[in-house]
Amino acid sequence: MRKSKFLSLLLTVVMVLSSMTAIFATSEGEDIVIISVNDTHCAYEGYEKVATLAKEADLLVDAGDAIQGGTIGTLSKGSYIVDIMNELKFDIAVPGNHEFDYGMDNFLDIANKQAKFPYVCCNFTELATGNPVLDAYKIFEIKGKKVAIVGICTPETFTKSTPTFFQNDKGEYIYSFAEGGDGKDLYEATQKAVDAARKDGADYVVALAHLGVDPSSEPWTSKNVIENTTGIDALIDGHSHSVVSENVKNKDVKDVYLLQSGTKLKNAGKLVIKADGTVSGENVELGENVKADEAVLAFIGGVVDRFKALAETVVAKTKVKLTIKNPDGSRAVRNKETNLGDLCADAYRTQLEADVAIVNGGGVRADIAAGDITYDDIINVHPFGNMACLVEVTGQQILDALEHGARSNPAESGGFLQVSGLTYTINKSIPSPVQVNDKKEFVSVDGPRRVSDVKVGGVDIDPAKTYKLASHDYMLKSGGDGYAMFGAKNINILRDGVLVDNQVLINYIVDTLGGVVGEEYAEAQGRITIIFEDIKDEDYFKDAVYWAYNKGVTTGKGRGKFGPEDECTRAQMVTLMWNAAGKPEPTKEVTFKDVSKDAYYAKAVAWAVEKGITKGTSADKFSPDATVSRAQAVQFLYNEAGTPEQTKAPAFNDLANNAWYKDAVVWATESKITSGTGAGTFSPDKACLRAQIVQFIYNANKAD
Repeated sequence: MRKSKFLSLLLTVVMVLSSMTAIFATSEGEDIVIISVNDTHCAYEGYEKVATLAKEADLLVDAGDAIQGGTIGTLSKGSYIVDIMNELKFDIAVPGNHEFDYGMDNFLDIANKQAKFPYVCCNFTELATGNPVLDAYKIFEIKGKKVAIVGICTPETFTKSTPTFFQNDKGEYIYSFAEGGDGKDLYEATQKAVDAARKDGADYVVALAHLGVDPSSEPWTSKNVIENTTGIDALIDGHSHSVVSENVKNKDVKDVYLLQSGTKLKNAGKLVIKADGTVSGENVELGENVKADEAVLAFIGGVVDRFKALAETVVAKTKVKLTIKNPDGSRAVRNKETNLGDLCADAYRTQLEADVAIVNGGGVRADIAAGDITYDDIINVHPFGNMACLVEVTGQQILDALEHGARSNPAESGGFLQVSGLTYTINKSIPSPVQVNDKKEFVSVDGPRRVSDVKVGGVDIDPAKTYKLASHDYMLKSGGDGYAMFGAKNINILRDGVLVDNQVLINYIVDTLGGVVGEEYAEAQGRITIIFEDIKDEDYFKDAVYWAYNKGVTTGKGRGKFGPEDECTRAQMVTLMWNAAGKPEPTKEVTFKDVSKDAYYAKAVAWAVEKGITKGTSADKFSPDATVSRAQAVQFLYNEAGTPEQTKAPAFNDLANNAWYKDAVVWATESKITSGTGAGTFSPDKACLRAQIVQFIYNANKAD
């Protein structure tokens, strides 16, 4: 009996010790590691390095937009990329907006049959039944913990894929992405899924989202979702092609780790959940430091062989680089005109014999280097397989479309319009008057328009006139990118589904340009003027420049440029002041020998002399082309103000008490026209820049 008790006691001690050993094993050094990718857009080169990282991870996840964006996707409707993802043994994915670009049936076939991993999304439902299309989450048991992966899709999918894919044959939406309530529906759908996962025993909840961080995506950004929910430990994101690794406060003011890894497999995300529940991560560059998995590399090679021969076929040539980018590599086609945007729009207008053609910037996806143009190059530019259409619309519809396309400028927008047969100007200082619905589709224009000077063939557009408009079915028939002023019910279709978009471009280069893109496309051709594209939101002089433009004080330097860092001449200075004064007519003509009577600044100089602003640089000279110094600039303004008496000493250490401009500087400082150049200096002899001049004039006229 004692022996039995002793054995029982010994067995109990052994079990307890074993249990303690297990506890210590999982709580000390047992990190849960999740490797993530997002927005790969068919960039299959790099998956072999992702495979290497995944060997040391517990989960491999995809945050959307994997299957579209290149020849490999277009020719297989995404299935080749899914084959590669299957080979890597991805554990889970969330659909991005571009997962739907080959149609709903194609996506459902991929999700339900082709992919060997689940797609999840908590906010993708059937409207008629309210039933989810996909599971909201999946729980994985890892190292003794339950990790829930909750999927979240962007409601922008409606307009950033093809709207008709989510409609019935009557044009009625039959699916929802919880787009209503100014973000509240999405937050509620997410919270419901998170709560359900917690109730299902999840120790950690990781949101796998395709939402992005761009302000233009609000109220549906990943940060919006975090800030309006609780219970999420980390959010792996996609959609905006951003590189993000930071903490964001949730509704309970607790940190939620946010991770996004850019695009096209330049990086992979590494999320680490430690045993104590703390979350951290990083973006791992998939460069030379990460070795390729040879087996996966060989598998990718086999997939590439299936489409390589067709992709490398030379179809044309170009003498110039055709680009969608700025010199610094950032995307330009989504907020201003580019030479490739011009070429693509010209292709539609010419091939379909239209008055006007429009192309959404988000539909022009890649550069073409000077030299041979391959089929692969063309598909990379137009990977969506949209069909060219010719329709009749009114001038008013075109005006509304231009306003809708410019509503986010200068921020990027996939709906920004590249054009042919048409020119227009965007004044980005005017807030966008465009009203949209909960799907971000155009509803109306309410307020002053920021788009002006619209001309078709060099003639002012007539809102009541009918024009032949060429583009593709995504925009014209389906109202993609929110262009609800179009859509099958609002247009008269003249030619439907003429050619696939990439063939339109090939035919234009071959048939119209003789197979070679020439020097005429070396630069953007000046169809879109943006007032002012060289002024940034963070520039201290931004408000002054836009005030000056809207008041008629300046029209800039042409082609949408203001030239803020350019030195200002004496002629320009007095002209700006004269314009700000309302262009009063002088009583006498100019008498300076170096100012001709027909010079653009002649009346301004005559007015300035009459007003006592200047006496010129000598009895018979004004020196109009001489650079105006900072001292001269404030003296001109001081003279215009009537030279009020000043009693204070200069507040700058580089001004002498006997300087001829002393009172002017004191007056300008006291009147808050200038605060100098910093560190107690005014820099009187430095050239005054155009931005500084306009800021001075703005400060002097703020009451107006």
